[in-house]
Amino acid sequence: MNNTELKTQPVSSQSRLAKFKSNAFRNMAVSVIVGWLLLFVFLPNLMIIATSFMTRDHASLVSLVFSTDSYRRLFDPLYVHVLGHSLFMAGLATALCLVIGYPFAFIIAKLPKGWRPIMLFLVIVPFWTNSLIRTYALKIVLGTKGLLNTALLSVGLIEQPLRIMFTEIAVVIGLVYILLPFMVLPLYAAIEKLDGRLLEAARDLGAGTMARFFRIILPLTLSGIVAGCLLVFLPALGMFYISDLLGGAKNLLIGNIIKTQFLNIRDWPFGAATSVTLTLLMAGMMYLYYRATQLLHKKVTLDD
Repeated sequence: MNNTELKTQPVSSQSRLAKFKSNAFRNMAVSVIVGWLLLFVFLPNLMIIATSFMTRDHASLVSLVFSTDSYRRLFDPLYVHVLGHSLFMAGLATALCLVIGYPFAFIIAKLPKGWRPIMLFLVIVPFWTNSLIRTYALKIVLGTKGLLNTALLSVGLIEQPLRIMFTEIAVVIGLVYILLPFMVLPLYAAIEKLDGRLLEAARDLGAGTMARFFRIILPLTLSGIVAGCLLVFLPALGMFYISDLLGGAKNLLIGNIIKTQFLNIRDWPFGAATSVTLTLLMAGMMYLYYRATQLLHKKVTLDD
């Protein structure tokens, strides 16, 4: 055996040992993640689905009797109205977040690079405080004797305090206040990727500001718009505490129905059926997002 073979043999052994350790660590990490998902995601959701097909039992909450009554109850006019009201409120909050968040994200993306991290930091700072605490803070601002009415009365814009609390307006303000960062961040990510040369070329060809926006900027940032709308719309359907604290009993969201069925009425099968329906609605919207992204990518590829 020559010297070259003697030198390569230890190196080969060390390489195999390092590869074995790497594979062992990777397998362990994957096993932990899969186990976590099975235990805390798959199993609870499976239990919710199974409970939705059971029967309510006053003694033990659920009875192991198969029934689809809970899903049929969802077509009751009362719950259809609550679902429609939830979709309306969530859609309105999403539209307002888009109207406010798009210019804000555009301005951040066009700032000098040194200022962008600071502005993004200010956008993320509210996440450091619990959203429930921030909702309580809104009550101090929107109350009859709150900061907003006090300021408007002091400058003479109103003669009597505005009644904002326990109205749809208060719920929408709360949803926009809590969820606005979820709209700004994906919009910023999409706008930052814009190629400035395309806008310069369009300007040189005589395209005005509106033409550049609708023909270039809006189509190229559509993925960020759709992602931001989903990140706002889907959570808005279930934020029951905002409706409880700011909207009162007349401004229920679908999340209030789920919370009431589980915690107050103790009708777990119907609460589970409502949760499954909401999950399916969210899954359908995620699929629409996936399809929209595919179509947009296909369109961009064909244009190129």
